[in-house]
Amino acid sequence: MNLEPWQWVLAVIAALAIGLAKTGINGLGIFAVVIFANLLPARQASGVVLPMLILADLVAVASYRRHAQWSYLWKLFPWTAAGVVVGYFVLGRIDDRQAKVLIGIIILAMLGMNLWRRWRATDEEPEHAVWFAPLIGVLAGFATLVANAAGPLMVIYLLAMRLPKMEYMGTGAIYFLLMNSFKVPFMVNLGLINGPSLWLNLWLAPAVLAGALVGKRILLRINQKLFEYLALGLSALAGVKLLY
Repeated sequence: MNLEPWQWVLAVIAALAIGLAKTGINGLGIFAVVIFANLLPARQASGVVLPMLILADLVAVASYRRHAQWSYLWKLFPWTAAGVVVGYFVLGRIDDRQAKVLIGIIILAMLGMNLWRRWRATDEEPEHAVWFAPLIGVLAGFATLVANAAGPLMVIYLLAMRLPKMEYMGTGAIYFLLMNSFKVPFMVNLGLINGPSLWLNLWLAPAVLAGALVGKRILLRINQKLFEYLALGLSALAGVKLLY
C-alpha cells in the first residue's frame, strides 16, 4: 500500500484516534474508520483497521477489565456472533458505498430510538426492553464486519444500561476485544487482512499505543455527563458522515 505523505499524516491521526477511543473518548474511533474509508476502498479499509482495533482493545482490557459487567456482555455475545455471520454473507454482495450508507442509517435510527427512550424514561422505568440487547447485538455484529462501525451502537447500548464511565469502559473493552478477535478469520477469508495490510498496521502501531495511553489520562479527568454527551454526539456525527 503506497500512501502519499499527506495520506500518512491522516493515517497516523486515525491511528491515534483509535487508541484514544478505546481508553478515553468513546465514539471517537468511528472517525478513524471514516478516515481510512476515504484513504482506501471501504472494504480494504476494514481489513487495515481491524488489527489496530484489536491492539487498542488489548490496552483497554488491561486497563479496565476489573470494572467489566459481564451480565450485560452475555446478553450480547450470541446475537453479535449471528450478526457477524450475516455481515460476512452480505459483504460479498454490496459495494463500498452501499455498506457505508447502510451502517449510517442503522446508527442514526438506533441513536434516535435511544434518545427518545431516555427522554420518556423515569427513574422507575427501565430504558430497555427484552428485544433491545438482541437487536443491538445483531446490528453491532453486522456493522462491525461490514464497516468496523459497531462503536456507535455499543455507545447506545451501554449508555442505555446507565453504566458509570469506568464500568462502561471495562464492559466495552472486553466486548470489543472478543468481537474483533472473532472477526479475524472472516476477514482473512475475504482477503481483507493480508501481508500489505499487516505491514501498514506495523508502521501505525506506535500511534495506536500513544493514543491509548493519552486516552487513559483523559478518562480520569472527564466527568460522567460530559463523557455521555461526547459519546452520543460523536456517534451522531459519525452516522451522518457515513451517509455522505
